[in-house]
Amino acid sequence: MLPLWEMLLYLLLSFGFHFYSFYEVYKVSREYEEELEREFELEKDTLFWGLKKDSTDFEWSFWMEWGKERIIWLQLGHLMVSQMSRLFMEKYKPWCLMAYGMVACWFLLGINGLAVILLHVAISFSVAQFQTAVLTWLCSLLLLSTLRVPAVEEAKRGWYDTENEYYLLLFTLTVRCLYYTSFSLEYCWHGSTQKRNHSFFWMLAYMFYYPVFHNGPIMTFNEFTKQMKRQEACSLKSNLCILLLGIVRIFFWWWLAELMIHLMYIHAIYSSSSHLEAVSYWTLGGLALAQVLFFYVKYLVLFGIPALIIQMDGLKPPALPRCVSTMHSFTGMWRSFDVGLHHFLIRYIYIPMGGSHGSVFGMLFSTAITFSFVSYWHGGHNYLWFWAALNWLGVIAENGVKRLLSVSLVQDLIDRFFSPRSCRRFHAALAAVSTSMLILSNLVFLGGNQVGKIYWNRIFVEGWPWATLSVLGFLYCYSHVGIEWDHTHRVD
Repeated sequence: MLPLWEMLLYLLLSFGFHFYSFYEVYKVSREYEEELEREFELEKDTLFWGLKKDSTDFEWSFWMEWGKERIIWLQLGHLMVSQMSRLFMEKYKPWCLMAYGMVACWFLLGINGLAVILLHVAISFSVAQFQTAVLTWLCSLLLLSTLRVPAVEEAKRGWYDTENEYYLLLFTLTVRCLYYTSFSLEYCWHGSTQKRNHSFFWMLAYMFYYPVFHNGPIMTFNEFTKQMKRQEACSLKSNLCILLLGIVRIFFWWWLAELMIHLMYIHAIYSSSSHLEAVSYWTLGGLALAQVLFFYVKYLVLFGIPALIIQMDGLKPPALPRCVSTMHSFTGMWRSFDVGLHHFLIRYIYIPMGGSHGSVFGMLFSTAITFSFVSYWHGGHNYLWFWAALNWLGVIAENGVKRLLSVSLVQDLIDRFFSPRSCRRFHAALAAVSTSMLILSNLVFLGGNQVGKIYWNRIFVEGWPWATLSVLGFLYCYSHVGIEWDHTHRVD
């Protein structure tokens, strides 16, 4: 729709803004290296020319430690059991994988961890027999709330020698909550007519499917069973090509994530308010971009490994996250980043609560309930409620603008007075404003309320008008690239 030279200009400026702001972050990381090392104990590493590593991102350090020690080997064990089952016991493959998942759970989490997961599963299955969705949701929320009861937390900590083992159980139970909720709701809706497909053994096969056991991605029960019963037949040569290509891609993403935290001490600087308030606007912008891009690359690795194994099992995994630099709306972010979680929220919360097909109030209410659950499921901390509120307001504002622009009178005026190219530029301008708030909400999610407050004050209060307008100008270029990405992939 836009001239080629104009799109190339936006693309060039977008890359230029990324790389120059990253260079500023790199310089600040070197400048503050000694201070950050004293405060956060940067790791000495020989991986990248002797550069020190910022290991303050708990999630990355946690999963990399567990992955290298045990989980990656258990995932390979699952792959071997799956391929052997496919060759010799195709009919019993779901039950072989279920048994392997239970053994792997016992090996990592101990008999107490396995017992508490089975207890949650049994309670959820028992409540599902009433075939009442409200009871199922109350049960799931109650079981989720037990993870935050101090006495229960202390009892679980006593089962393990290290804090990391307790956190592995906590994260596993949090993800398993979505899985037994999915099964139980499907049982409420279809259990009376499809009892064979919603048996307790199928629930166990779903709950203990190991590739997604600890950290996802999320697959709903109906997707899992349909695909498990109708697996795609692939030749050995095809499977080998998929495996080798997948390993190369995952290794590249891991290398890129490690390179980022060796060159830029993103998380250490975010943990120091004094440094964050002192850096230049270019560095501030680079830190924001680096933070959200690292989060994206991190989940390419964390979701990419199970997705590859799911694919080797003959199933179709949820799509991997889309690059955040091409995101230009709250709606698009939720739809395209964690695809499995989005599908869960839409199927089990948003649509049953009324969705977008009811009244405006119904849409506001169903969206609010959806984001409230997401916030509570992630931990229910104060900054998560603020993050959820920002996302709710962003989604509501975007839907409101879409509804306004879809009114026939407004549409006629647009068609009469504005060319398609003008509409496209106006779309990018609106998207730039939306993207600025989207990035702010993500910074709150990743860094907490204090980080969000610093960015708001420096960019939108103290930096008005030049810093604010400059940021919106940069995001205008990014938005054009993202809109073109959407258009190209929609056409393809």
